Amino acid sequence: MTQVTEAEVLARLKNIVEPDSGQDIVSLGMVSGLVVKDGNVGFSIEVAPEKGPTLEPLRKTAEQAIHEMPGVVSATVVLTAHRAQSQSAPPPRGQHAPQQQEAKPLAPGVKNILAVASGKGGVGKSTVAVNLAMGLAASGLKVGLLDADIYGPSQPRMMGISGKPSSADGKVLEPMENYGIKVMSMGFLVDEETPMIWRGPMVMSALQQMLRDVNWGELDVMVVDMPPGTGDAQLTMAQQVPLAGAVIVSTPQDIALLDARKGLNMFRKVDVPVLGIIENMSYFLCPSCGHQADIFGHGGARDEAERLGIEFLGEVPLHLDIRETSDGGEPIVATRPDSDHAATFRAIANRIWEQLDTADGGEVRKAPKIVIQ
Repeated sequence: MTQVTEAEVLARLKNIVEPDSGQDIVSLGMVSGLVVKDGNVGFSIEVAPEKGPTLEPLRKTAEQAIHEMPGVVSATVVLTAHRAQSQSAPPPRGQHAPQQQEAKPLAPGVKNILAVASGKGGVGKSTVAVNLAMGLAASGLKVGLLDADIYGPSQPRMMGISGKPSSADGKVLEPMENYGIKVMSMGFLVDEETPMIWRGPMVMSALQQMLRDVNWGELDVMVVDMPPGTGDAQLTMAQQVPLAGAVIVSTPQDIALLDARKGLNMFRKVDVPVLGIIENMSYFLCPSCGHQADIFGHGGARDEAERLGIEFLGEVPLHLDIRETSDGGEPIVATRPDSDHAATFRAIANRIWEQLDTADGGEVRKAPKIVIQ
């Protein structure tokens, strides 16, 4: 199979012309973050914010042009709004400088944005996130679910949603919906088997667009399924999004708790309240005989919460019913509300909402300021 190179991609992109200037997007320096790996190509096209809505056809043309190249397996292109700082001289005395238009706020109708995070992958964070969203909705709250795990979006499958979001005006996407919860995920925009090979700036742009350019409407709380770890996506969410609080998901294992501690400390450094720790896969409960086995240990997250001085929100067992309902797009809180596991998730969700509602009285928090010492 022919292996496409970065030089070949750039050569093809020189045929893509920016309509206003009549010059190609490579010569204009609009192409950034180019990644070519095993036939998968990804890059961003930097545009002025005011031109973003009108240049979507340019993005599609560039993506299609690369996708048609021999050796290309997938092509993923995003628009990145970039506002250059003004280099002009100050206005004459007696005149005022023109006011810069403020950026569109992120999810303006959302009262509380809750991050569900983990220090490492494989701890069942997405399963916890979707069932917490269901638990909050079961209390009569208006709930949204944002899948911020750009590299491994799983909420489309867990929420039982397929297809692509629509847009009435070509600018703002309508979120997908199931079980009464509004959902947005990169998994709706990119084929499930397409690998995401984006660099940091592309990830940050995608997250901002899923918050700013989606018609979330009025929500009491948005649950954000964060990617694991403490990388670009996590820092973007912590620094630029007005998070009302964060919840850490961990298993009882020492290694998982070590990574969970890093995630917790990241939120603390940017002044995001950590509402507590959830111990997932706390124990294995045999579906046949009901015997409890502590496969990964037990109680480690509770001890860690006590040591760090934060609340222990509860423990969720490793159980076949939870796994099957999650994989089948039928979260257990929504489809088996009378089960003990659904009751556990609802109890945790209720406690989280008590903290959010008490903390700010429903007012939208401002994004934290980052101070480097």
